[in-house]
Amino acid sequence: MSQQSVRPLNPVPEEFAGDSFKQNIKRAFHATRPKFFPASALPVIVGSAWGAYASGQFSIYIFVLAMVATVCVHAASNVLNDVGDESIGTDARNELRIYPYTGGSRFIQSGILSPRRMARLGITLIALASLAGLALFVERGPTVITFGLIGIGLGVIYSLGPVKLSSLGLGETAVAIAFGVLPVTGAAWLQGATIDAALILYSIPVSAWVAAILLINEVPDAEADGACGKNTLPVRLGLNSTANLYFAIHVAAAATVALLAVQGHLPLLAPLVPIGLLVLAWKASTGIRGGIENRETMAQSIEATLGIHTIGCLWLAGCALFALWF
Repeated sequence: MSQQSVRPLNPVPEEFAGDSFKQNIKRAFHATRPKFFPASALPVIVGSAWGAYASGQFSIYIFVLAMVATVCVHAASNVLNDVGDESIGTDARNELRIYPYTGGSRFIQSGILSPRRMARLGITLIALASLAGLALFVERGPTVITFGLIGIGLGVIYSLGPVKLSSLGLGETAVAIAFGVLPVTGAAWLQGATIDAALILYSIPVSAWVAAILLINEVPDAEADGACGKNTLPVRLGLNSTANLYFAIHVAAAATVALLAVQGHLPLLAPLVPIGLLVLAWKASTGIRGGIENRETMAQSIEATLGIHTIGCLWLAGCALFALWF
């Protein structure tokens, strides 16, 4: 990876100029930071796999609706987070970001979309998620509303309003619920599974892996965040403690998969891959200790964390399907 790819960059306004339908869609799509959509799409796959395992049935229609609703809430959260960060000035002063992973989409700072238009986009995405949720409500009943309201609520108060969970050091907890426990258990329930202790336990590794993504992404932004009062965990803990917490999160994920295997909910070999991923996690934690001074190592550590989440989620879903078929 070249230093060119990790230095502070911005999207090029000329690439998004124009009032055609195609350009409007292009602006809206890229403003949502689609590179991070696997963080919400994969938990739906993981949960749906458990639902099929637990109930012995699978509905494509329900799966698609759940995917649309979850990804739209995620996209809205990304957009509204940019609006919230602009309001306190952290993205504007962030010169240590690693594009495109940290520091927001940069659409506001580059003049591609105004904060007001970004806010409207976020509201539109929430409306689209609500339409998919309404269809799910028709199919599965009022419990769907509970899942939806929690997801939307966490997405909004993560960075907006008087609470701003990210500024309180609670961003990782909110993300772990919104992109781990909630979509995994929700998708499984939609496919006919019972929400019980085993399902909650099954969602924990996904929660851990997605929380680790947020935690490491906050490291390059810590200086700007701290200066603007956005006291994320890296701001509060410093590099060494953040690295320790990051690795502990991955250990907890692997340990939970092992527990599920011991309890007979997953194949005995299920812990193999999560334990192997600890090698990548340890290497990424050393990147955190070095901080932003080595930008290339930091970028590689972020990419490794995204890879851990992807591999781990697909493996977990595969283990559930293996338990179903064999």
